[in-house]
Amino acid sequence: MIDTLPEWSNLLVRWFHVFAGILWIGSTWYFTWLDRQLHLAPEGVWMVHSGGFYLVEKQQNPKVDPGRIHWFKYEALLTWLSGLVLLYLVYYQGGLMEDAPRWLGLGLLVVGWLAYDLFWISPISRRPLAGAAVSYLALVALAWWLSGRMEGRAAYIHLGAMMGTIMALNVWLRILPAQRKLVQQISTGQVPDPVLANRAKDRSKHNTFIILPVVMTMISNHFPTATYGSVYNWQIFAVLVLAGWGAAKIVRER
Repeated sequence: MIDTLPEWSNLLVRWFHVFAGILWIGSTWYFTWLDRQLHLAPEGVWMVHSGGFYLVEKQQNPKVDPGRIHWFKYEALLTWLSGLVLLYLVYYQGGLMEDAPRWLGLGLLVVGWLAYDLFWISPISRRPLAGAAVSYLALVALAWWLSGRMEGRAAYIHLGAMMGTIMALNVWLRILPAQRKLVQQISTGQVPDPVLANRAKDRSKHNTFIILPVVMTMISNHFPTATYGSVYNWQIFAVLVLAGWGAAKIVRER
């Protein structure tokens, strides 16, 4: 039994990570879909599920007790934390980072967030298409650079970990603080600031696009010849990211 502890820890953390991710991704995509439907039908959206009928409305200036508001936040935190544990177990404790210094992979998570956040609070953030193009080119350049400094599998998973970190910090450092300010304004009888709402919505929108490349890097471990093990690994990464973003746009607008 002791000999199988590393395998059991790997299995259980992976299981927890995937389950937490399902909760996070599911709620993110549900609200993405719901927001668009409510834009098309401001009077409300009727839904049926498990034998129950539901009418969902969107209120710009709600009269609600802040204590009764349900927050979707721990799904993101638990997914991210379990992902970091898994990264340590598989790559750092598992001996898959022998060809690259540890600070490189871990530093990527910090620098990646800072670069992303500073870029999207800059004036160019007011031009989403230009910002998306620059972000894509920067991500591809990073994939090219990283693939030359660590083994392909590690490069893929660290790119995914960086994007997952961006998603989690979007929730905890940008979306939730804006939501708390909106709730505070409501509780004091003020009209909610639409600028705060739009900032939170923009970061949530980013997360719906980022998630598909993140999942791709996770499942790429099972297809080494076609992805990270190929001599064209970073080019394949670039194409799959673009395909993921395209799929996200189609789903968002359906």
